[in-house]
Amino acid sequence: MRIGIIDGHPDGDPARFCHALADAYADGAREGGHEVRLLRLADLDFPVLLDRVSWEAPHTCSDLATAQALVAWAEHLIIVHPLWLGTQPARLKALFEQMFRPGSAFKAGRWMTGRLTGRSARIIVTMGMPALVYRFWFGAHGLTALKRNILAFVGIRPIRDTLIGNIEGLSRERRMAWLSYVRALGVRGR
Repeated sequence: MRIGIIDGHPDGDPARFCHALADAYADGAREGGHEVRLLRLADLDFPVLLDRVSWEAPHTCSDLATAQALVAWAEHLIIVHPLWLGTQPARLKALFEQMFRPGSAFKAGRWMTGRLTGRSARIIVTMGMPALVYRFWFGAHGLTALKRNILAFVGIRPIRDTLIGNIEGLSRERRMAWLSYVRALGVRGR
């Protein structure tokens, strides 16, 4: 399977657990015989969209072309990101806005039709609060918006998720267990 991984942590500090999770998934996927491409948000330079004219115009940024090519190439998409104020970091949302434009990700018109059908995804989210609190008390609103309003809108499904809570309080052993779990997901291409 062709697996595209978006490491959606905007901070390039290698100590960020999201980077280790993205690498663990990539290592597992390669071990499982899958083709892997990894894109790190922290390494990208692209403008934020500020108006409709810019959103409808073709982009001229090579980093955005690389990101769109990764999504077009992938059969399975992995998105790893921290939870910031209940959703993905603004820079990751800005990347989605740039990548999933009319014409490339969906056909605009009377009915909007996703052009990225035939792909699946997994979203891996780290957070400070307990994952169950986010899922059931807050209704996982940011995750739901990403799944339904962005990925499913452009045709990507099924979409699975993995929530890792209490990230600051995880012991070394628990972090290693999560990395092993995510690596195993990569081996299976799930």
